[in-house]
Amino acid sequence: MGHVIQSMFKIILSVESIIGSFGNGFIALVNCMDWVKRRKISSVDQILTALALSRIGVLWSVLTSLFVPSFYPGFSMTAKMIRMINITWTVTNHFNLWLSTNLSIFYFLKIANFSNSIFLYLKWRVKKVVFVILLMSLILLLLNIVLINIPNDVWIGGNESNMSYISSSRKFAQFSRLLSFTNCMFTSIPFTVSLLAFLLLIISLWKHLKRMQHNARRSRDASTSAHVKALQIGITFLVLYAIFFLSLVIQASGSEFQGRKLVILFCQAAGIVFPSGHSLVLILGNGKLRRASLSVLWWLRGRSKC
Repeated sequence: MGHVIQSMFKIILSVESIIGSFGNGFIALVNCMDWVKRRKISSVDQILTALALSRIGVLWSVLTSLFVPSFYPGFSMTAKMIRMINITWTVTNHFNLWLSTNLSIFYFLKIANFSNSIFLYLKWRVKKVVFVILLMSLILLLLNIVLINIPNDVWIGGNESNMSYISSSRKFAQFSRLLSFTNCMFTSIPFTVSLLAFLLLIISLWKHLKRMQHNARRSRDASTSAHVKALQIGITFLVLYAIFFLSLVIQASGSEFQGRKLVILFCQAAGIVFPSGHSLVLILGNGKLRRASLSVLWWLRGRSKC
């Protein structure tokens, strides 16, 4: 029964990864084609393109670590290969999280309305704010890589045996939990920043609606529509982000028990919803991407009738 459930989770992971790869690949392709056509690219499209590419890296690094031992049971997974897989996932996931956070900050500074001088200063320099945040996050990335390499060197570095031996050891279970705990710690930072930007956007909308009521304006203006649309996308974004964060927490807090592998597979399947599902949300929430996706659907529909 356990093998059947494991196979089911692996199928779900594969489907999610394929959907996510197509969705993120579509975002990157549309923005790159528009860049070549117009010979310029907006700041938000730069963030979306980089985010899509990083998420493709996340999805395929997860699939590689999951299916290589399954398809090649006699394949020797050395300590160096384990280290490379961990570093690849850490780097791609870092940019996935921080570019997502930068996207939420970008929309917050563009849409929100506050009279605070600090906010206005940041609003006028939104491009520099996004660049500085991404630059500062590289310090956290270097620290994260150093921390995940310490247990790798101590527990796995001296053992060049195959993956089946390492996976059966108790030390490897401790090693996996420590990696998950480290990832939780570094994931909590961009998640908190995104949550703060979302709460400030809610406050901005509330103040804007109060001003409209005070001025006896009943019709919904463009600013209100932009606020509401951003909040709808933001709610979906935070829900998916929270699922991803909780999946890491569960993996880090899990104790030794027989069904731990199933729990890890379940958490991976739940966590991949974020880089996969959010790409679809971005396509539907972006006018250019939505029009491009409709054009593709109409083209496919026309081809099917031929």
